[in-house]
Amino acid sequence: MEQPRLVASDVDGTLLTPLESVSPRTAEVVARVLAAGVPFVLATGRPPRWVPRIATEAGLDGLAVCANGAVLYDIGRDEIVWARTLSPVQLHDIVSAVDSVLDDCTYAVELVGTPKDELTFVAELSYTHPWPEGPHSGLTRAETLGRPAVKLLVRNSDMTSAEMAKAIDEVLHGEVDLTYSTDNGLIEIAVHGVTKASGLADVAQRFGVEPEHVIAFGDMPNDVEMLRWAGHGVAMANGHDAAKAAADEVTGPNAEDGVAMVLERWF
Repeated sequence: MEQPRLVASDVDGTLLTPLESVSPRTAEVVARVLAAGVPFVLATGRPPRWVPRIATEAGLDGLAVCANGAVLYDIGRDEIVWARTLSPVQLHDIVSAVDSVLDDCTYAVELVGTPKDELTFVAELSYTHPWPEGPHSGLTRAETLGRPAVKLLVRNSDMTSAEMAKAIDEVLHGEVDLTYSTDNGLIEIAVHGVTKASGLADVAQRFGVEPEHVIAFGDMPNDVEMLRWAGHGVAMANGHDAAKAAADEVTGPNAEDGVAMVLERWF
């Protein structure tokens, strides 16, 4: 591949070290990418409110594809460019379908918003996080599902995410898209056709870059479509088998600056 004209990277397990920081080596290569006039885009399952700290460490202030492709966020302006949302009716229908095949699931939603907004995440009182999370409003199920959301989170701490996905996929019939970025009993559901690939395709079009000139990095099933879409998809050695199978190349683990290992070929 010639020097990429656009670089996209997942965040957790990919750009970040296991300590959830951007290493000096990775920050240096990101700076060289930007100095060459090549956009560096974050493509993450994280909502916009979790992006600024990472962007600051990486030296980025451009566009970020957030919530697995449901939101395009302008980091420097702290603005939502666009968002693809599930309606309250859709949310209730999805939850009813999930409850018909799985017991003891609890639910949360990511709302449209930036770090400056007060309410961007709400959850049922019984919802438990698979990772550290700040305070949220514990609500009834009806209140939780009562607003348009960019992502529905389905939580079952007694199952793996892979087990949940298999059961849920059978009752949703492809009407929405589901994926997961951790195997700790969490499924993420979005509008049908919304993936990191769809969000990144919009970004690439804005920069006038064709897919074959894009390099993308990822490590989990929510990165698969993006790795296949990009001209050169790179999976992390620490990644899920699905990501590795979808990639053109497997680099070193995030603990050893796997993203930087590849980008240093050109930058």
